[in-house]
Amino acid sequence: MIIAVDGPSAAGKGTLARGLAQHFGYHFLDTGALYRMVGLKMLRAGADFSEAVRAAQIAQELDVNEFEDADLRTEAVGAAASRVAVIPEVRSALLQFQREFAKREPGAVLDGRDIGTVICPHADFKFFVTASAKARSLRRFKELLGLGIPVTLEGVTADIIARDARDASRATAPTKAADDAIVVDTTLMTAAEALKFALAAIETSTK
Repeated sequence: MIIAVDGPSAAGKGTLARGLAQHFGYHFLDTGALYRMVGLKMLRAGADFSEAVRAAQIAQELDVNEFEDADLRTEAVGAAASRVAVIPEVRSALLQFQREFAKREPGAVLDGRDIGTVICPHADFKFFVTASAKARSLRRFKELLGLGIPVTLEGVTADIIARDARDASRATAPTKAADDAIVVDTTLMTAAEALKFALAAIETSTK
C-alpha cells in the first residue's frame, strides 16, 4: 500500500505521515528532506542557485546517510530547499529514488508536496494537509526555538509566505492537492486529531 501525504510547510504533514507509518508498520520517507539535503550541499559548496547542472549533479550523487537532522531544520536550509525544488533537473534526479522507495513492502508513506500528483499519482490513499499561514508560522516558530535556533515570529511568517508562493507557482510539480486527495485542515486540530481523522478516512474507504 502507498499513502501520499502532501501539503505546504509546517501544516503537520510530516507528523501525520509518521503517525500513519507507525500505525500500519510501513516505511516512511520525508521527501522534503531530500531537497533540504541538496539545498544544504549547495550552501556548503557556495554554489549559485541558478546553476541547475550543479544542483542536479548533487541530487544524483546524494548520500542520505551523511546528514544530521538538526542540520536540515534551519530556515536557511528550508529556503535553499525551496529554491532547488523549482529546478526541473533536480526533481527529475530525485524522482526515481522516491518511486522505488514507494514500492517497499508491506507499504510506504511518503510526505512532500507532489507525492499524490507526480511521484505516486496512483497511491492507494492521498491526503493534502493544510492550515492557515498564521497557525503554520507559529508552529514553525516554536519548533525552531525548541531546536535552539534564534528566530523571530515575523521572520518565520515572511519565510512561510514566500515559500508558499514559490512552491505554488513553480512550473514543475507545484504544490497542490490531487483531485482525489482527502483534505485535512489542521488549523484547529491537534496532531492526534489529524491522525484519527486520516485513519477513519482510510478505514471507511477499505470497508
